[in-house]
Amino acid sequence: MTTGMGEVFSDYLVNHMNPIIAVALGGIGLVASLVLQFSVRRYVAWIYWLVVVMVSIFGTMAADVVHVILGVPYLVSTAFFAVALTLIFVIWYRTEKTLSIHSIYTRLREAFYWCTVLGTFALGTAAGDMTAATLHLGYLLSGVLFAVLLAIPVLGYRFFGLNEIFAFWFAYIMTRPVGASFSDWISVPHSRGGLGLGEGPVSLCLTIMILLFVGYLEMTRRDVKEESGVSQTR
Repeated sequence: MTTGMGEVFSDYLVNHMNPIIAVALGGIGLVASLVLQFSVRRYVAWIYWLVVVMVSIFGTMAADVVHVILGVPYLVSTAFFAVALTLIFVIWYRTEKTLSIHSIYTRLREAFYWCTVLGTFALGTAAGDMTAATLHLGYLLSGVLFAVLLAIPVLGYRFFGLNEIFAFWFAYIMTRPVGASFSDWISVPHSRGGLGLGEGPVSLCLTIMILLFVGYLEMTRRDVKEESGVSQTR
């Protein structure tokens, strides 16, 4: 949902205000949310998901700027973000010897984590647009394609003993183009192969759904486990 919301809301902002101002606002929002996140010493659901939403919006903008303003083809930008994300993983692993999210107890590991998240959003946006536009699959078929790819780590971990850390990050990366593709399909006009519901209404609906789920997590703390007296995210 955050991926889909970031995709359509980013497009809404860029289309309804000066793109430079929109990107600047997205960057300011991301920095402010990260400062808030790093200022707390424990997991707080609404703060964490606020950062995720802001990363989604700004990550989408970053991918769009590379293509629309700089004129970089989707195939090239997708390859670039894939390489950048790979480098983040390599540096993270060489530095910390693990990529497990259960080991994020230091500021450095959390910094690596958020860099990775930002990379996945940018890659997901670029990859979804590449399959939809460059490969001419359209947004719906792109969403179906990435949904199939998303099922690979799920089935691999469940039935074939796929490494859990690899399976997690594989699935995490795939959720990005899945959300971006389906949200574009719902929002873009019929002339572009979509349902034509509009970026504004789709953004609003997804925002409400995200708020409801985050509110549920904040009240129930079902995404938190207590271990040795330390509150941790699952």
